[in-house]
Amino acid sequence: MSDTLSRDTSHASAGDLIGALARRDIGALELFDDTVARIEALDGPINAVVVRDFDRAREAAKEADAALARGERRPLLGLPMTVKESNNVEGLPTTWGFEEAKGFRAPVDSVGVQRLKAAGALILGKTNIPVSLSDWQSVNPVYGRTNNPWDLTRSPGGSSGGAAAALAAGMVPLEFGSDIGGSIRVPAAFCGVYGHKPSYNLVPQRGHAPPGLDGGDTPVAVLGPLATTAEDLQMALDILAGPVGDEATGYLLDLPTPRHDHLADYRVLILDHHPVAGLDDEIRQALSDLGDHLDGLGARVERRSDLLPNLDRSHEVYMGILNTTMTRGGPPRRDVISAHAWMDLLDAQTAIRRQWAELFKTFDVVLAPVFGTTAFAHVEEPDPSRRTLKINGKATPYFDQLGWPGMAILGHLPATAAPIGRGAGGLPIGVQIMGPYLEDRMTIDFARLLEREFGRPARAGDA
Repeated sequence: MSDTLSRDTSHASAGDLIGALARRDIGALELFDDTVARIEALDGPINAVVVRDFDRAREAAKEADAALARGERRPLLGLPMTVKESNNVEGLPTTWGFEEAKGFRAPVDSVGVQRLKAAGALILGKTNIPVSLSDWQSVNPVYGRTNNPWDLTRSPGGSSGGAAAALAAGMVPLEFGSDIGGSIRVPAAFCGVYGHKPSYNLVPQRGHAPPGLDGGDTPVAVLGPLATTAEDLQMALDILAGPVGDEATGYLLDLPTPRHDHLADYRVLILDHHPVAGLDDEIRQALSDLGDHLDGLGARVERRSDLLPNLDRSHEVYMGILNTTMTRGGPPRRDVISAHAWMDLLDAQTAIRRQWAELFKTFDVVLAPVFGTTAFAHVEEPDPSRRTLKINGKATPYFDQLGWPGMAILGHLPATAAPIGRGAGGLPIGVQIMGPYLEDRMTIDFARLLEREFGRPARAGDA
């Protein structure tokens, strides 16, 4: 093992570790043992890795060592990681937090998990979620509550909260989550790590469904990676993305390269006001400071544009699609919509997507908050409709915050969450980097350029 890695593998990125494995600076079994030891030492008060599959992963580590010794190379060969509980892993529970689903075991791996395993990843287990993936907290009756490693009294975000917490605490170097209302980006921002919401259906959804279901794709949901560096996001996306099944017969993935190589060449729109979602002053200031810094580097930075879609209307359409999607199969409701009303929503979504496409002829990226606050204290109110969040000291409706992450979801846009600093209380602040449909490489690379400009962010254990 190298001197650097012998000190603490928890501070190594996925790319660092893969390089060390390929050079044989560290063995896959040795790295596996280090990772399991960290999980067992750190996870008690955090409760992030709630399903553990260490025995099978240990055997996979031995196989990875044998493959590496033969000179075999795969993108993730020997790398230990975890995945969000909602992803099917053969033989492991997939409950989505529903107590009645505790006995369900996935018969096969999801497509995403298949691709990660084929790339050589060791799947150590699964990380925690809220019930039905429908909260910015990660608590459920099956596994309990996950706490933010920066402050155990606060939420790590949701629904990929366990994923972000495990990364921030240094337990694992890579994670696989999902996002329908900020479920990758909000936990990434709350925990000070990176997360990428891909363009719609760039990563196949097959095998990511409530227990026992395997139907059509959810029309506003996506799957994507979380990591401790932007480069690791791109590495993971390269493995996860691409058509599957019948589509793979005729479609090939060929994502465009980033539009620019340097921050100074970017055309940037700063978006720090939303008609529905409030924003704490400290986050607005951090975003403003980032804009000023980019301007100082030579980037073209604008703080308003008439090309922006109507955000009130966009939020109305997004909530219509989201509510219809999330309440399907639930108790009877008076607000069930007709098939024609559903088609009207999809027509409106298409019109808004066209507006975003026009905007991205003038701008390369839009920088916006991920969420209106830093990680908030655990909310105990059981009725979500009665929950509130404090924005600049004023109580606001909890789910109004869907306005910030909902923009990219409705637009099918790629959106990368990246840490840009910490607030007055020491909690991480993140930015959402939105780009044109299918230009995922650009939003991730913009995050990489920010990381290069400002340095790799601290982990929770460093605070």
